[in-house]
Amino acid sequence: MMRAVNLKTEYLRDPMGIDIVEPRLFWNCGGGTVQNAYQIVCRDDSGRILWDTGKVSGSSMRAVYSGSPLKSRTRVLWKVRLWDETDSQGGWSDEASFEIGLLSPSDWKASWITGDYKADPKKRYPADCFRKRFACRGAVKARLYASACGVYEGCINGRKAGNFVLAPGVTDYKKRIQYQTYDVTELLKDGENELTFQLADGWYRGSTGAWGLRNQYGTETKLLAQLELTFPDGSGETIASDGSWEWSSDGPIRFADNKDGEIVDAGREPSYSGKARVTSCGVVPSASDNVPVTEHEQFTPVRTKTPSGKLLLDFGQNMAGYIRFSFRAERTGKMILRFGEMLDENGELTQKNIQCSSRKKTTPLQRIIYRCRKGLNVYKTRFAVFGFRYCEVSADDLSDLEDAEFTAVAVYSDLRRTGFFKSSNALLDQFVESTVWSARSNFLDIPTDCPTRERHGWTGDAQIFFDTAGWLFDCAAFFRKYVQDMYDWQRKDGCLPQIVPEGGVDFYMDAMNGSVGWADAGILIPYRFWKRYGDRSILEKYYKGMKKYARFMIKRCGKHTLLSKPLRIPHGYRKYAVNAGQSYGEWAEPADVHPNKWTDMVLPHPEVSTAYTSFVMGHMAEIAAELGEEADSDLYREYARQVRRSYQAIRSLPEFTLDTDRQAMLVRPLYMGLLDTEGRKYAQERLVKALDHYGWRLGTGFLSTPLILDVLSEIDIGYAYRLLENEEMPGWLFMPKHGATTIWESWEGTEAQNGIASLNHYSKGTVCAWLFETMCGIRIDGENHFLLSPKPGGSFTYAGASYDSIYGTVACRWERSDAGVRYTAEIPPNTSARVELPGMEPFEVKAGKYEWMAETEKMTQKK
Repeated sequence: MMRAVNLKTEYLRDPMGIDIVEPRLFWNCGGGTVQNAYQIVCRDDSGRILWDTGKVSGSSMRAVYSGSPLKSRTRVLWKVRLWDETDSQGGWSDEASFEIGLLSPSDWKASWITGDYKADPKKRYPADCFRKRFACRGAVKARLYASACGVYEGCINGRKAGNFVLAPGVTDYKKRIQYQTYDVTELLKDGENELTFQLADGWYRGSTGAWGLRNQYGTETKLLAQLELTFPDGSGETIASDGSWEWSSDGPIRFADNKDGEIVDAGREPSYSGKARVTSCGVVPSASDNVPVTEHEQFTPVRTKTPSGKLLLDFGQNMAGYIRFSFRAERTGKMILRFGEMLDENGELTQKNIQCSSRKKTTPLQRIIYRCRKGLNVYKTRFAVFGFRYCEVSADDLSDLEDAEFTAVAVYSDLRRTGFFKSSNALLDQFVESTVWSARSNFLDIPTDCPTRERHGWTGDAQIFFDTAGWLFDCAAFFRKYVQDMYDWQRKDGCLPQIVPEGGVDFYMDAMNGSVGWADAGILIPYRFWKRYGDRSILEKYYKGMKKYARFMIKRCGKHTLLSKPLRIPHGYRKYAVNAGQSYGEWAEPADVHPNKWTDMVLPHPEVSTAYTSFVMGHMAEIAAELGEEADSDLYREYARQVRRSYQAIRSLPEFTLDTDRQAMLVRPLYMGLLDTEGRKYAQERLVKALDHYGWRLGTGFLSTPLILDVLSEIDIGYAYRLLENEEMPGWLFMPKHGATTIWESWEGTEAQNGIASLNHYSKGTVCAWLFETMCGIRIDGENHFLLSPKPGGSFTYAGASYDSIYGTVACRWERSDAGVRYTAEIPPNTSARVELPGMEPFEVKAGKYEWMAETEKMTQKK
């Protein structure tokens, strides 16, 4: 019997407070082979039917809500039943839900409030504390809507509302501010209740970027809160933030910065002796329609002493998060906790690899200063997140901490893991898990580069990692929000950013906006989103902005500036070459391949920029055709063709010759299809020679590392495995071989750039997409359809992957023995797959579990 499972609304599970009034409803099929029809029934809290589709023929496992118009605060409960291939009716699914938030500015009765002081931008301030007391009896429903310019935590009667961390998250607060919706019904009690908030600087006023720039969005933090109570008779009451709320800044949190840390005096309690001041904000908050940032895994440490006598806590896993501890103190005193990723050669904690330092400033501090009180002390960081594996503790008297309980808590956006990989190579398996942990560490409302020094939402990092992230996590809602961040930023001339939101970006970096490979994320991420999730709505929503960026790219073609490098090619080719504008180029190749210089960010990169312009135009042609914009599609296709011809002319120049050992300069044109037949053959042969010259180690940089195994697989799968299995530096497996639990920013790890490099930077983990797509051969091939084309090789005896896709869980595994290669696969209900195995003709299969054998001689390894 077929039954609907895994029900989601707009990629979210039972979301509360969304602002999409015609949401898409998704499900998977449990049991059966083919879904012949479905029926969806939606009702509100009172049981009134809002939408009943009746029996709808078809196999699609999604539908757009088109029932009674949805208004603010409407809660919808929905369920699905299915008919299978024999037209047998299954039972109803479990009921799922979604709730609409506040759709109109008039729904907000609350006023923005702030502390009763005028902030000096040169000073730092304690957390603001707000309180409102109110009487309540018999409320059957209570919703708290809250937002802030800053970060907040709300409580009712001392119990935290919801499980969000660092709410409301990070956006460009001048253009968009998110709010959260909480069900707080269970926190209320009959009689007098107390609603309290703490408000800290967060991204709004606190440290941002590598140098900890502050006040990037304003100097006045502010809070917006609205508690709505519903009583049994249907009446209601609203408690809204206003000038009657009590306020003080004399609570225990004396300093709170999301990067530098907290200073806490446990002996203090807020007096609420003053009044909040009503202020204003030019932005009406909107729903995030995204997963929240929440707490996750917890780790207990191995405790040792450093040579200098400090307590050292090793949690065994590099992560982003914070600490919780409890202990009894015999007296008042001070303890200092410092957090970092590594120890120095003497066994002491060092933060040098994650800090920027000058005579005036060192940041980030990643430090907690805690003044304990006599008796029981219980603490958990509220308004800071650190990147760390180690915590160093110093105190007036460490003997008080002998029985202390310390716990590290991982904090990241609530992304459910969807992709799992296992092979006969333990180092590769650890590398995959390290990639998972680097993604978790850097997915905190936006995808960041590292959880320590910069925490910037680099668009280049995000675009190269999107496919790997899509395999490992259910990240559709997360990246949808990030695409909105990009287009919130977009300039009138169409330029897209290098970093978004841009708080903390140094002024001199402005010229790098529009850099190919980075700004291209505004097109490449929506394109890949469409392919992975079968969702063209993201193309429809942002197509206007994509056109503006495409126009921005086109205007650079043929442009010449004082910094342009001479291109001695015919005028007809120069007309379409991209030789203007600062850009990052390949970025971060190994130092002995191409050392980074400051000129790499000042001068144009005609080879890289021309390549990406053709590549992006090809994507735009396909997007435009999908949306029925044929004239646009023809224009972009023509530009892709002409720019490709210019690229070939550029590569004929001695300074850009294909006869090079720089792997990136060969990988890029091969992956992007930029060469003619003769050039392609030469570049393939030259790439193999370049790898021979470099000992089959990775010589690629930021942009081409994700592409090189795909290119080698087309030449010969044996070459791809030979590079993958390299355990020397530079190489993927060098990291786990040397104890890494996350992915390093630099191939050299702790030895890079005089030690200035994060050890938690997901970009080099992009190879994981190849493990799923090529090694294990799983690809999404349209709605309800997969392609399974595994390619065994190397010294591996087995490898397998499973993926919880938008259409259900698909899996493929292979295992080699003397008898041959045994393949197993699982195709989810209501889907089918084309299977391509070595030595066999391709064939189609329906849902089910399968096993096949192939001959050993078809699986030879390339030496």
